[in-house]
Amino acid sequence: MMHRLKHGLLQAAGWLFYLTLLMGLASLLPTSTFDSESKNFIFLIGAVGIWRYSMGATHFVRGMIFLYIVYPHLRRKLRKLGKAADPSHVFLMVTSFRIDAHTTAQVYQSVIREAIECGFPTTVVCSLVEMSDELLVKSLWERMNPPERVTLDFVRIAGTGKRDGLAFGFRAISRHLPDERAVVAVIDGDTVLSEGVVRRTVPWFQLFDNVGGLTTNEFCEVRGGYIMSEWHKLRFAQRHINMCSMALSKRVLTMTGRMSVFRADVVTDAGFIADVENDSLEHWRLGRFRFLTGDDKSSWYSLMRLGYDTFYVPDAAIHTVEHPPEKSFIKSSRKLMYRWYGNNLRQNSRALGLGIRRLGVFTSVVLFDQRVSMWTSLLGLTVALIASFKYGIEFILAYLLWIGITRLILTILLACSGHSIGPAYPAILYYNQIVGALMKIYVFFRLDRQSWTRQDTKLSRDLASFQGWFNTWSSRTMTFSAGSIFVAVLMTMV
Repeated sequence: MMHRLKHGLLQAAGWLFYLTLLMGLASLLPTSTFDSESKNFIFLIGAVGIWRYSMGATHFVRGMIFLYIVYPHLRRKLRKLGKAADPSHVFLMVTSFRIDAHTTAQVYQSVIREAIECGFPTTVVCSLVEMSDELLVKSLWERMNPPERVTLDFVRIAGTGKRDGLAFGFRAISRHLPDERAVVAVIDGDTVLSEGVVRRTVPWFQLFDNVGGLTTNEFCEVRGGYIMSEWHKLRFAQRHINMCSMALSKRVLTMTGRMSVFRADVVTDAGFIADVENDSLEHWRLGRFRFLTGDDKSSWYSLMRLGYDTFYVPDAAIHTVEHPPEKSFIKSSRKLMYRWYGNNLRQNSRALGLGIRRLGVFTSVVLFDQRVSMWTSLLGLTVALIASFKYGIEFILAYLLWIGITRLILTILLACSGHSIGPAYPAILYYNQIVGALMKIYVFFRLDRQSWTRQDTKLSRDLASFQGWFNTWSSRTMTFSAGSIFVAVLMTMV
């Protein structure tokens, strides 16, 4: 009780400080800024963000329609199916590598509990590297004593990356010869399942004949400081709304590695396994290179290529344990952005290549927006800085006030997602916008450079000395050229 009261008081103090800061900024501006007939009218500063705000508003409206109107209707239809929606067999496949024993115990305890309580014939498939993890799972298995319909299957692999772990696990499931009504849940080694998550996810494949995979809502426990914790929670709140928006078209854009559920027909398909295990890209400048990370994007692309739809179950929740790769928030967030945005951009161009007929109009627009958002996100700040340098400091002050107000509104809207919000969210939203855009630009010209954050694994391409030199310097040249052209065009316009 005292902890909740203290947390509530800190939250209230944070919001009070933020609102005071906004009022302080407003008091520094000339009165003409708030005159709707003035050329300096504050809301004109946001005109350069019309595209970005319209995309955000569209996602929000679509997300709310799905969450509060469409999904409840679909859930009622699913309940009417009753036992007809039950799968013939459930496989719960967990991949673990270099995760602390306490987290591993939490994860497998939740997985075994779900296997027992779901009521379906279930096989728990453990894709493991270390013997210590196998001993831990066996100990939990003996203690929880599952019924005979629940079985255990170990897959021991070398520590060569998550893609290999997934592929070996999929092949192990293939050897069980699952039928067309069987489903496979792919679970990360730091994902704790909420009670009832299996029963909430597996029946959807009988309602939707063409859905090949679906993913779930995420909440997190962060082993780090306050800002890092709020940063992750904000990301999951935004993810929830975007997932709901894309689920309206059955075009969820990623099969989240933390927990996604697939038809067994999909994960035992040789083409799908090859896509996950050996995905690669042929780049006009950087040559061909394998994907080290981004198995969630590869699985999504493979589903699209094979002709399947994708879905999102908002009331099926999982809890992830997040371990920041660095103690510093700046360093950790940059490392994670580098990995996430790289995965996104590597899949983006070839996903667009599937065409509007396969993806649909809205999904194609969203994928296109992912490519241009790295520049549109920087537009407002760049224009404000140029205008302040040429005409006066009030432009940057007005811009900051605009950012403060709009990010406050966005934060309030995020409360509709069902995720909690905090006073640090407006500042973190803007941090993500600017630093995220810079990281996207950096990664966009270096798509071949990849590394994991949890394990010390990097992509080694063994390029000839000239090819390596060319890739490095052409990436630097193109980054500098693109940035220079962007600034020059805006300076001309201002």
